[in-house]
Amino acid sequence: MSKPNVRRQALERNTSFKDTQKILNQSFFQNKSLKKVYPIGLQKSTSSSSLSLSSISLSLSQNSNDSSQADSLTPLDENISLALRLISASPHERREHGVANKTIHQQQPSLLVNTEPGEFKRCNWITKNSDKVYIEFHDECWGVPAYDDNKLFELLAMSGLLMDYNWTEIIKRKETLREVFAGFDPYTVAKMEEKEIIEIASNKALSLADSRVMCIVDNAKCIMKIVRECGSFSSYIWGFVNHKPIINKYKYPRSVPLRSPKAEALSKDMVKRGFRFVGPVIVHSFMQAAGLTIDHLVDCYRHCECVSLAERPWRHI
Repeated sequence: MSKPNVRRQALERNTSFKDTQKILNQSFFQNKSLKKVYPIGLQKSTSSSSLSLSSISLSLSQNSNDSSQADSLTPLDENISLALRLISASPHERREHGVANKTIHQQQPSLLVNTEPGEFKRCNWITKNSDKVYIEFHDECWGVPAYDDNKLFELLAMSGLLMDYNWTEIIKRKETLREVFAGFDPYTVAKMEEKEIIEIASNKALSLADSRVMCIVDNAKCIMKIVRECGSFSSYIWGFVNHKPIINKYKYPRSVPLRSPKAEALSKDMVKRGFRFVGPVIVHSFMQAAGLTIDHLVDCYRHCECVSLAERPWRHI
């Protein structure tokens, strides 16, 4: 190789950093087409000729606030901006962001694995073969704190039918039950006479024995006594959990109990007051449905939603 060629290559290798940066800024970062993909205007730090993290982070935040480029921002740009801010942030700011980020992730519902996109993960006892009405009951009712006397009476009556039917079969009868029991108004049901009881028992859509119908009527009479004593059935029921739902964090279906100490205490008192078909297992099922105890599994998307409802101030009137 000739000496002139060697010298020429040496000069090319010794090109100054400033010239290289100038070329890059002109040919790459200022390219309009590239800015549509990565709208990041890199700025040179005043204290150094090299690019600083703080200047890049500042440039990112400025660009994210620019209305002319807002439409071109992508999740990648936002992640890059966030990472640069965290690198240049103080340890205290990083810790604060970590707590906030953890809270956000906890509040986001988890997606169900190996299912259609957008479908939420539910408790394990909800499967692909579950009936639609049962899924709706799980998503809209089960575990939601109920404070209305009529609603509590309805859930208590439905829970009592678990001795003969499962939840799916009971829920399919719900509208008919509401119709024949006057919307589960305890005042109206308590006044039902033998003729009405026989008529309800003969309803083929319900298939209820006379004893089951009579049980619901007798329980309505007991509720009216409680209303006169405590002001409302809701006040009496919620008093057993100190007017605040019990929030459980079960991971597996096998961990969810069939009965609990609170259910046993409530069951014992209700039996003393004349209620029928209110054993600890039935009462615990009632407490789960009425939101007195939240037994959704922790990875079920309804768990965090019911917890947010449970943590509100007591809404009973």
